[in-house]
Amino acid sequence: WPLSKSHETMFSSHLRRLPATPAAAAAAVSVVGGAAFCSDDHVPSLGFGWNHHGPFASFDSTSVRRGFQVYKEVCSSCHSLQRVSFRNLVEYGAWSEDEVKVMAEDVDVVDGPNDQGEMFERPGKLSDPLPSPYANEEAGRAANGGAYPPDLSLMVKARHAGVDYIFALLTGYCEPPEGREVLSGLYYNPYFAGAAIAMPPPLMDGQVEYPDGTPATVSQMAKDVATFLAWAAEPEHDDRKKAGMKWIFALSVAAVITGFYKRFRWAPLKTRQISYVN
Repeated sequence: WPLSKSHETMFSSHLRRLPATPAAAAAAVSVVGGAAFCSDDHVPSLGFGWNHHGPFASFDSTSVRRGFQVYKEVCSSCHSLQRVSFRNLVEYGAWSEDEVKVMAEDVDVVDGPNDQGEMFERPGKLSDPLPSPYANEEAGRAANGGAYPPDLSLMVKARHAGVDYIFALLTGYCEPPEGREVLSGLYYNPYFAGAAIAMPPPLMDGQVEYPDGTPATVSQMAKDVATFLAWAAEPEHDDRKKAGMKWIFALSVAAVITGFYKRFRWAPLKTRQISYVN
């Protein structure tokens, strides 16, 4: 679901226009549904009520597709998705096999050894994982001043508030409150532990161009990439819910049949009359 004007207003007022003091921020969060304590080093993220939450809900495939575009054009320059392969995109169904094959073939993959014992490069295949921006962790740290950008494959499951945290973090950059000093090279974000994060604000309005014409606002891109990362962490989400509902229905029918069968088999015994004659 593309964000409506009312959602834009709500998200921007809650996440991008924070109160000037930590006490006021804590009070505001407690009013809208969270709880912040003086001992906390960050503001807890809000619950936004995602459309894939609930027993009958599934991921929005158009949002997952847009989120992958945001990841590919913005996030993939620093963060990897090592546990997601190109074939997973085809299996989900938001992309055709031909589309994903073209994306995979644009990537040069180091493979081997060949018959001469040497490594070689080849075009990517559907079975290959999405490419990482760095050859190894040391290269990632060297390119980012010692900080290694984490892999995002399971980031939604690795954080307490999950997808809500991802959205709040991406849209929560703001100026530090009066009296709060942030070290050089760090950015103030009240939703990050310690409120100082080395990652600069990654999103800005119009940063990507969606093929479906959806306005690429900061909150829209944050919503889409958060949905995509939620899918990446749990690609079996929709199938699991569908299978669960099938099992619940089948077991409910079996329970009803078992109940009637039990009454049918035991009815003669439970309704019989026993008389004792001297």
